[in-house]
Amino acid sequence: MAGKKQFDVDTALDAAMVQFWRAGYADTSLDDLSRATGLNRSSIYSSLGDKDSLYLRCLDRYATRYGDRYDRALSRASEEPLRAIREFFEVTLKRIADPDLPDGCLVAQTAMATPVLSSTIAARAIEALGFQRARLRTALNAAKLADSDADDLAVHIAAVNQSLAVMSRAGASQEQLRAIVDISMNALSQALHARS
Repeated sequence: MAGKKQFDVDTALDAAMVQFWRAGYADTSLDDLSRATGLNRSSIYSSLGDKDSLYLRCLDRYATRYGDRYDRALSRASEEPLRAIREFFEVTLKRIADPDLPDGCLVAQTAMATPVLSSTIAARAIEALGFQRARLRTALNAAKLADSDADDLAVHIAAVNQSLAVMSRAGASQEQLRAIVDISMNALSQALHARS
């Protein structure tokens, strides 16, 4: 269409997601989003929605992107549960080590900021954390752990996974993060061996 600037919505959403991820919801202004996406304010509103709507779209995009990777990592939990959980953690460790991405985790940052966010955004972050626990619980049940053990370990592994993102944002090294994973993997190994 003549006179209208064309842009790729996926590219703009990725740029907005990284901006929110880097600075957080409260510290990201519309000017920041405009610089990140290359769109003016009216284009952001008309094409991507208001700040809350855009944040929700970015949070969903993030949760889907990494959720799909977590699902692939956990897909062989019934045959190789330890390897599957290790690969689950690797998704997070690779994301943290990627120099093109901000430190931390958009879901973890959102969860930590829930007291100052809209109830809709806070609920979406809690829902994303719930999905992570549910996918872990499913994988652990596939490894034939008792329901109560699977529930407890799913909560533990999800908490460790989120703490990796928080620790990375606070400057923890890859070696320190891998040591945290190793301790959790040892606990899981003991639980699986106790079952057999």
